[in-house]
Amino acid sequence: MGVWITAVIAAMTMTVAPAVGQPTATPTVPPAPPAAADAPSAANPDSTAIPGAGVPAAKPLVVKGPKGAPVTTPQITGPIKVTATSYPFGAAEHTRIPENLAAIGYVEEEYFVSGLANVYTWPAPGPAVVRTANAPYTTRILVRRPAKVAKFSGNVVVEPLNPSNLFDLNLGWGLMHDQLIRNGDVWVGITIKPVSMQTLKTFNPTRYKPLAMDNPLPLSDPANCATVPSDSSRTTENGLAWDIYSQVGELLRSTSAKSPVYYSGKKPQHELKLYGFGYSQTGGYMYDYINAVAPRAVQQTGLSIYDAYIVAVAGGAFAGIYPINQCEAIPAVTDPRLQFSNVGVPIIHVMSQSDYLLGITARRPDSDVPTDAYRQYEMAGAAHATPTELNFSAAPADIIKGGRAVPPMDCNEGPRSRFPSAIFFDAMLQNLNQWVRKGIAPPHGSPIVVQNNAPVLDRWGNVVGGLRSPFLDVPTSTWYGSSTGASFCFIAGHEVPFSQALLQQIYPNHGAYVKAVKKDTKALVKQRFITSYDGDRLIRDAAAANVP
Repeated sequence: MGVWITAVIAAMTMTVAPAVGQPTATPTVPPAPPAAADAPSAANPDSTAIPGAGVPAAKPLVVKGPKGAPVTTPQITGPIKVTATSYPFGAAEHTRIPENLAAIGYVEEEYFVSGLANVYTWPAPGPAVVRTANAPYTTRILVRRPAKVAKFSGNVVVEPLNPSNLFDLNLGWGLMHDQLIRNGDVWVGITIKPVSMQTLKTFNPTRYKPLAMDNPLPLSDPANCATVPSDSSRTTENGLAWDIYSQVGELLRSTSAKSPVYYSGKKPQHELKLYGFGYSQTGGYMYDYINAVAPRAVQQTGLSIYDAYIVAVAGGAFAGIYPINQCEAIPAVTDPRLQFSNVGVPIIHVMSQSDYLLGITARRPDSDVPTDAYRQYEMAGAAHATPTELNFSAAPADIIKGGRAVPPMDCNEGPRSRFPSAIFFDAMLQNLNQWVRKGIAPPHGSPIVVQNNAPVLDRWGNVVGGLRSPFLDVPTSTWYGSSTGASFCFIAGHEVPFSQALLQQIYPNHGAYVKAVKKDTKALVKQRFITSYDGDRLIRDAAAANVP
């Protein structure tokens, strides 16, 4: 499963369900209804500010977008032809739940990108140092964009495709596709790791024959190694990922007619903004990239390739960093390289209920200082591994064709948690864009409350604090961040629904339930923790729900 997850599994043995601080049975009837104090105050959007967080800036932060960086622009080939028998792995029409992008005015294209990448060493905090220069590579990018340039917002979300299951997962698209499509954003996914590349080659040897992330060192070189057999091979090099990520960003910024965002030479009507996104293992990749590789470009020109980042469910002892090359050790959890500080562009860092305890050392105060723009969030109720990541990944038959096992949708406690963490990611993306383009800082969030290394629970067995939603403020279930079972069940989470009798005691009638959801949701929308679109949907869903 990979070097990063090995340590995580060991650490999680302390927290597998029933997790620390979590109840083992359905809660009994309390003497009072859900406390309104669990939700942020609508009158005071900063009422959930992290203690010690930076106060709102006297003047709004205006981030000046970078114009380029001293990074070689790679070569691009494509779009690669699509037929009934040759299509991209993970293509929208070939996912577990197929998407018809054409029906919503989007197109999907696959390209091959080729260039020369360095392998780095990172012996101490500060920019990485070149260990081996100019190793050739060819990877693929999957692009989803508005069909018409007039519909393009100028925003491009660039995601290293998550390889934790040994194949590409479209996590960012799965979590944020509603917001991406509503706003007219472009999404670009990059195959970033040799183990995923091997899956592509097994899936379609002819289509993906050109792909390569070969190790530039001969097998006789003592610096050529593979520390984790399931994660790396001596014939390939994981450490090419960082320059690939830089070079794809530079390609997207280029004015070449071959750039996927220049619409065959038609320049976008809006200023281009590139937002980096990493989730879980690739969230750990963001620590390496932001702290080790991105500063090399900034040192030379003062410019950054990416305008801002969302770093998701990675931090501290949970996937908080990744080896800079496949032979180098991971820095200790106390190392300053596992923190973000004065990056120069905005960062939103978010953890889930599955991983925030292991990632607790990554907590830091919010900041509105222009050079250190930062927000920290923890999603109360939300699990790390969700059904969404599988529903928007390659169809099971294609995963099997690629030589990999299909991850289970169920764990011992039942289905993976259905908690819709997408509502938080939609808002984060919208707020990040407002931060970058208009200087409107995102709201401050509160952390999940922890005492004696365990979460504080409310009367329903749900965590206190964190990003709130009607699912916890007007509850119908107890939400767990971990489960037992195969694969990634230990971070999949599950829910225990309240009994009908309990629901009837909490809510006098259906109207009372809907009224409570509506009040809570409108407050969260006003504070910008949830988008108005998602807020309307939550209210509609509550009206249609059989509660009590």
